[in-house]
Amino acid sequence: MSEPFYGLEELSIRNLGVIESAHIPLSPGLNVLTGETGAGKTMVLTALSLILGGKGDSERVRTGEDRLMVAGLFGVKDSLTAAIEEDGGSVDGNSLLVSRTITSDGKSRISIGGAPSTNAKAAELANELVEVHAQSSTQRLSKPAYVRTALDRFATIDNELGLYEAKYLEFRKLQERIVALKRDEATREEEVSKLKEFSSAFNAISPRIEDLQEIESELLRLESVDELQQAVSQALNLLDNDEIVLASILASSSRLLHQASAKDAELEAIAVKFADEIFALNDSVSALQRYLANLDADPGKLDYLQNRKAAINSLIKKYGVGSDRAAAFAEIIDRGNRISDRLADLEGGSARIDELTKQEFHDFLELKKLASGLSAKRQVAAAEISKKITEELAALSMPHARVAFEVATSDPDDSKNYSVSGIDEVSMGFASHEGSALLPLGKSASGGELSRVMLAIEVVLASSALLPTYVFDEVDAGVGGKAAMEVGRRLAKLAQVAQVIVVTHLAQVAVWADSHLVVKKSESGSVSNSDIMVLSADERKVEIARMLSGQESSQSAQEHAQELLELVALASK
Repeated sequence: MSEPFYGLEELSIRNLGVIESAHIPLSPGLNVLTGETGAGKTMVLTALSLILGGKGDSERVRTGEDRLMVAGLFGVKDSLTAAIEEDGGSVDGNSLLVSRTITSDGKSRISIGGAPSTNAKAAELANELVEVHAQSSTQRLSKPAYVRTALDRFATIDNELGLYEAKYLEFRKLQERIVALKRDEATREEEVSKLKEFSSAFNAISPRIEDLQEIESELLRLESVDELQQAVSQALNLLDNDEIVLASILASSSRLLHQASAKDAELEAIAVKFADEIFALNDSVSALQRYLANLDADPGKLDYLQNRKAAINSLIKKYGVGSDRAAAFAEIIDRGNRISDRLADLEGGSARIDELTKQEFHDFLELKKLASGLSAKRQVAAAEISKKITEELAALSMPHARVAFEVATSDPDDSKNYSVSGIDEVSMGFASHEGSALLPLGKSASGGELSRVMLAIEVVLASSALLPTYVFDEVDAGVGGKAAMEVGRRLAKLAQVAQVIVVTHLAQVAVWADSHLVVKKSESGSVSNSDIMVLSADERKVEIARMLSGQESSQSAQEHAQELLELVALASK
């Protein structure tokens, strides 16, 4: 039994830019997309971006069409299935379908596992499925937050970060309580009086967050009992009409089909399905009869719900903040759940402030210990990741380049230096030549060097925090010759432990593919299903020749292409 495949299995595109209709099968290992400029290679990545919650607008819809549709089929691990099903989606085996439509008037819909969802949810899912690198992605290398996150991924300190973050948020809330107590000390009696009044009103109702929706739904049902009874009674009368006798007709039809089905297997299958549908219909009729029997007016409950709704509305009107009724109600419930702590703080006076200040001191000692542990692990990881990335750069034909992650730790005794990620500022310096000083990447690296640094980082990070799929768009920008061969080699190395999808214009990268797809444009300027192909061995040689010389029919170019393919085959053994 083969191992399940975790990654992007298929991508379907309709009416996106130049692509009229396309179905793209993808494989484990290194998938390479090539094709002439303007053929729509990058539209494949645009489609993936849309599926995973990227910004979409009506301008992407193909001219003359009313909507675009993109869909991706992902192989997902069991750890994701529970979260998807909790949101109403379904996973078939280990296959998850994510789709998105955008209309020409700008309306967008996204579904995950068949359930309507949001771009934010899709983007959250994307963090577990795919890492996308375009040329613009290299800009992230100059951002401290990205550099720190990369270091933390390499250091595998998720558990430590989680413990620290929980303690940090708890400590900040405690500080806010102390500040509020000191601020309100002068008006303590007035504030206590207001809080007690709110507490009394809140506890008299004991509202739940579900109340708004549940009360409205139940009131609608109770207020519509007569209409519901009439509709269900009429439906049952129609089904039981003496002139039609639907149940008898269906039963007779089923018996006739069953008797004849013994003589034809195809009819037998139809007869079985027909019988199942009759059973389902009878079951539905029984359910309607039970529903009607239980559908009684309940004046007492109706009166209770109307009074509770009025009480909740009064509570929202008096104590709610803002014009959004649901948000105001949620804030009231949150405030009501914390009221006892707030009253205890205020009624405790200066003694309570002293008590909380002592707690603040002890909590800060714990926070300091956790932050120091993070700093120590980051320092160790910084030296190791710098060494590994520098080694990768040497393999990418940058023998004298070096990268250095630097961790600057602030004074741990000053609580103002603490943030949700610790007390460290992480930066990354780069030097492209031997003896040159380390400088920020944006000031010292060319476009091609930035692309290779990003690739080196991903190859190194993949060993510690592997995602199912990595996508690279023009990662070979600004490189050629031997460097391009090494870029392909490193992509192939990454593809040994994850699925890799690469859009490239360089033959030296394309020759490393496990699966080579070519995108062509028809004479009309569009791309349809027939214009995206998985190449055979002979077709690959022709495409590599085109990429090398621009002339796929050139004998010398094809010989060069064959030489490159044989070289890679030998190196892969």
